[in-house]
Amino acid sequence: MDNDARELWSYYLYYIGNSGLSGFNFGPSQFQNLLFLAGYDPTQAPFTAPCGDNGCVLPYLGRVRDINSIVLMTNGISFAIQAVLLLMIGAWADYGTSRPNITIFFTILAVAVSFAWLGVEDAAQWRSGVALYILGLITYQCSLTFWTAAFPGLARDLPEVKASVAEIIVLAIMVGILKAVKSDESTANNTKAFSILIAFSGAVWLVCAVPWFLFEKRRPGLNLPPGTSLLTIGFKQTYVAFRECLRLKQTFLYLVFYFLMGDVLNTTVTVIGTLQNSVVAYSTLQLTLLLIVGIVAQGLGIYIFWLVQKRFKISTKAMLSFNVFWIIILTIWGLIGVHTDKFGFKHVWEIWRFIRLDGLPVVRVQPDDDQRGVAFAAECILFFALFSVVGKTSAFIGPFVSSAIITAANNNDNMPFAFLFGLGVFSTISSTLLMWTRAASSARRFIRAEEKRKGV
Repeated sequence: MDNDARELWSYYLYYIGNSGLSGFNFGPSQFQNLLFLAGYDPTQAPFTAPCGDNGCVLPYLGRVRDINSIVLMTNGISFAIQAVLLLMIGAWADYGTSRPNITIFFTILAVAVSFAWLGVEDAAQWRSGVALYILGLITYQCSLTFWTAAFPGLARDLPEVKASVAEIIVLAIMVGILKAVKSDESTANNTKAFSILIAFSGAVWLVCAVPWFLFEKRRPGLNLPPGTSLLTIGFKQTYVAFRECLRLKQTFLYLVFYFLMGDVLNTTVTVIGTLQNSVVAYSTLQLTLLLIVGIVAQGLGIYIFWLVQKRFKISTKAMLSFNVFWIIILTIWGLIGVHTDKFGFKHVWEIWRFIRLDGLPVVRVQPDDDQRGVAFAAECILFFALFSVVGKTSAFIGPFVSSAIITAANNNDNMPFAFLFGLGVFSTISSTLLMWTRAASSARRFIRAEEKRKGV
């Protein structure tokens, strides 16, 4: 089926809307802001003194917890639900014909959640914030998953399309909105501004999504393997992929590394995010400006790394090792803050440094690029499905552990970095066992064996 330029650009337009501003950025910040306003000073009798320098706690799921611990635990709950949900229906992105309708469903639900935040502008509504926070993350990730799955059929053999600056334009408009509502004049204005930004993000998403809904060509998915159904394909696909990984030692080693380092990176960014929110005093203007700088830094980082790797023919493993080194540096920096207030993501200048660091040397570990050295085209769908499940699983374990650590450490919000540093070092050691050339050789032998077995 021929590609249509209108369809292609509507595909990229969708990403401008589904960039995570509502469910992944401002939604979590508003949630933590509501917790801070609803919480109380743990050194005083419950609800007699507002949160301040002595900490901030609230009763949540059976015990009194630090609000950063609450955010991490809720984040873990969200990713646990995502892991189960995508294990059940994630394979529908590749099989059958329902993928476009699922994308539409999760998009509309995500937009509805964004608008629902307009009804949550008071600290007493923080429990409603819990539900919206969880739903916002789930709908964002699920819509992203099923939208991404359209790319192979849509853009195969097309030239690379450069990233757009449209998200920066959206954020610049948001700065204007914040000025209009005078977000920095009072806490009430700032809290209301959060909800307005989330709703505006949802509106942008809907506008950007409609062309994709109209112009996407309904391409058929893969045929289901014999003996499977849409209800069982996800579980069987994961089982088969894991079984095949055990036959390929290098692929299995990468799976272990990807699980561990993915957990370290995802949880580190989440923990730093909770510290960032409190450091900038939940200022919507500061957080928006930080996002603008972060997006610019990430764009430059990805482009520069691509140029350097292409120009000097640097191996994927070497580039990955460089990324890992800086991830470990982030955990060390946070770990310093366990026993001092001078460093450890406790000052505004540190947050600005982190935003630039997160975008330049700490480029995300992306399975699409890295797995090519340890997997192969014939089994791409199988292994990508497994890596997706592993990524979602690791994403909820880290926040749960970090939340428990904060509670056990007498509400020390930097203590999770001790766990993340140790896990990061262990993951780094495991990555030294990876032999990429040997992985490619093993993959070729595996392909030949599979072709012989199937009579190809």
